[in-house]
Amino acid sequence: MKATIEIDCTPEELRAFMGLPDVRPLQASLMKDLETRIKDTADRMAPENIIKSWFSLLPVQSEQLRNMINAMISGSTSKVSTSEPSKEK
Repeated sequence: MKATIEIDCTPEELRAFMGLPDVRPLQASLMKDLETRIKDTADRMAPENIIKSWFSLLPVQSEQLRNMINAMISGSTSKVSTSEPSKEK
């Protein structure tokens, strides 16, 4: 013997019938928090912010980085100095 029962109800009605809690407010709160975290992370990974963090290093390091980038852009074949010139007497 085989019996088939068809129930026509919404998920909310079934949850209420089964006595399960309504998790929509919790889900909405978690999704809002997740969206905020993703936006914050995306803002930190923006090209402008990455460049700012590179150039906020020690002044000597930022000058070396500028020299290296300028050399790459200009297509220069000259060697980029990464240290101060030696003073020989």
